Amino acid sequence: MKGPYRRACTRHRDCEEITVARQMTSPVQQCIDMCNQCHDMSERMITHCMETGGDQMVRIGNMMISCADMCRMCADMLMRSSSMKSDRDMMRMCARMCELCADMCRMGSEMFQKAKDPRLTEAVDMMKRCADACRAVTEDAMTRSA
Repeated sequence: MKGPYRRACTRHRDCEEITVARQMTSPVQQCIDMCNQCHDMSERMITHCMETGGDQMVRIGNMMISCADMCRMCADMLMRSSSMKSDRDMMRMCARMCELCADMCRMGSEMFQKAKDPRLTEAVDMMKRCADACRAVTEDAMTRSA
């Protein structure tokens, strides 16, 4: 993992880097990865929607923008909160963010499927996978808090 989440072990020469990512649960890491992929795909598809034109494609393009923003915000929040696992309120907030992101992705996939544009097939699949990954984090958080 790169960026501010990277830390090097200063105690032992032979130690590999210790990262916050190692402390993340598998569902959280998968959700971060899916949200980032979904964000990138949405950004690519916005141009296609706007170039295609028409009322429906403009609405789909706007939904793509919203999905991209939600996915980026969800991934960023999960990455930052991974170092605060002991903070129950923060983890509940992350679970809620994942729930909202899952809802947005599910709405997007349903909207894109109705358009019957072959270029949106990737978006439908990606949105469904992202929604599933977000739901897994929400379910994992509920299990841990019980």
